[in-house]
Amino acid sequence: MAFAIKAEILDPRAKAFSFVAQKTMYGGKHIAEGDTVFVFASENAGGQGLIARGVVSSAKAMAKKRGIARQTPRVSVAIRRTALAKRPLRRSELRRFSDWNDGQLQTELNFKFYRQATNKIVGISDQAAEFLGGFF
Repeated sequence: MAFAIKAEILDPRAKAFSFVAQKTMYGGKHIAEGDTVFVFASENAGGQGLIARGVVSSAKAMAKKRGIARQTPRVSVAIRRTALAKRPLRRSELRRFSDWNDGQLQTELNFKFYRQATNKIVGISDQAAEFLGGFF
């Protein structure tokens, strides 16, 4: 399984990225060292969408806080960049893919990233990873 992360990115051309206690959804809590990850610079924080592909160099699950019934799992990850995106993929390109049951790869990405606009790590299908690979 491949993963994607949407987060605030201060330097889109950095050779490495580090994210602390990131929210996970859709299987994102299973991210592990050696996994492929696609990095999206959050447009809510002035980013431009898909910017890089990388490999997870470390991943550590954060302990849940005591006394809180429902908690979203959080993970801290370090990513070594392996490629920069050669063409954009932004929310504006994915927005029209909103029929959640149409089976299109763009719909999977729109659903997982933009249905709830929070920053997060998500698991993506092999087909979605292959689709994203075409941007590099």
